[in-house]
Amino acid sequence: MDSKKLALLCRELADNKKAENIIVLDVREVSSVTDYFVVASGSSEPHLRAITNEITDRLRDEHQVRPRAVDGTLQTAWVVLDFFDVIVHVMRADVRERYNLEGLWGDAPQISLTGEVTPTKPKRKSRAKKSATKRTKPVD
Repeated sequence: MDSKKLALLCRELADNKKAENIIVLDVREVSSVTDYFVVASGSSEPHLRAITNEITDRLRDEHQVRPRAVDGTLQTAWVVLDFFDVIVHVMRADVRERYNLEGLWGDAPQISLTGEVTPTKPKRKSRAKKSATKRTKPVD
């Protein structure tokens, strides 16, 4: 299964368990680690468990795909499923807001529900002007 199809399937499986604010980021141009991030929120420890179990169990049973690594715990409210070309982050909303993965990877376009790439917003230029003169300490 190609990485984009896997990322979209992970989003669908997270949605099956009512994960909130699910996004898929195409990080191929900004990361050498993976191709796609899937980020989803859950409201509680049992909700996080249901989402991660849905993704891992269905991928294993129906597609013979297993994560290469699983990091984090339900108690830390952030679980990472590493499928090599796709990394799935399932976290509680307050943890997601604190770590702001979407902001950190803001240069990566999002993939829509239909699989189309949504371009990133252009970065705003700073309005601060740099001084052309150098300040020096007066000599006594």
